[in-house]
Amino acid sequence: MRGARKSAPPRRWPEGSAIKRELKDAADAAEDVTNSRALELLARVGFAVSGLLHFLVGAIAIRLAMGGSGNADFSGAVSELASQPAGPFLLWASFAACAALAVWQASDAVFDYNRLPTKDKVGKKAKAAAQTVVFAGLAVTLASFAMGTGSGGDNQQSASDLTVAVMKAPGGIALLVLVGLGMAITGIIYGIRGIKKTFEKQLTMPVSPSARTAVTVLGVTGYIAKGIVLLLTGMLITIATLGAHPDESTGLDGGLRALRDQPFGVYLLAAVGAGLICYGVFMVVRARLAKM
Repeated sequence: MRGARKSAPPRRWPEGSAIKRELKDAADAAEDVTNSRALELLARVGFAVSGLLHFLVGAIAIRLAMGGSGNADFSGAVSELASQPAGPFLLWASFAACAALAVWQASDAVFDYNRLPTKDKVGKKAKAAAQTVVFAGLAVTLASFAMGTGSGGDNQQSASDLTVAVMKAPGGIALLVLVGLGMAITGIIYGIRGIKKTFEKQLTMPVSPSARTAVTVLGVTGYIAKGIVLLLTGMLITIATLGAHPDESTGLDGGLRALRDQPFGVYLLAAVGAGLICYGVFMVVRARLAKM
């Protein structure tokens, strides 16, 4: 009797190739998830939430210019949002939208732009990574208020305390200087984008001439205003660090208050506040028109 034919042993892939294949499959699956229509819609809402928060910061800045009170930063804006009748719902919904936008931007940083020339690819990926950090930070702030652990209290003091802690850490002074300079340079870039209208490349501009003009005016005004705010905040951080006066590093709210203390500062602060409101409205428009 002839013996049974032995089946061929299963093909064995080299261990390194199998790991690479599994990583590629995982990356493809992650890219498919981040390209989903549901995530895109939620990410678009994230732009609108960012716009709402900028609108509130601008409104608080105008209130300060008129002699009122408030904290003209994102913690103050979220605190205003939390004080509304539907506060908890608004906070959790805004958190979900900002978290989705952070994931979307992270996906851009990892998966997109790979076919571009190296210089363009690095720049666009770095921008997407920076946006990921920004929107993730907004999501964390919103979540902390939604859970009852956030506070819109004395943010100037909180910023100063953080500066003191970082300055005491090894390499902390150099890090703060880099952060301050980076923020100031980012402010200049925002201003240039506004003047050159390069933000229009990110949008599917409306067909109507009047609507196109409105979007352009909002973008130019908003980008310049935000650039001024970032420049002021970055300069405050840098000067406070180099001068060993951490109490002068008071964040976004401190930067706006410092503007108020300048000659004609009340009018300048009101103008910047109005510009931030324009930027907020522009971001809401961007939620609809953004090229995702």
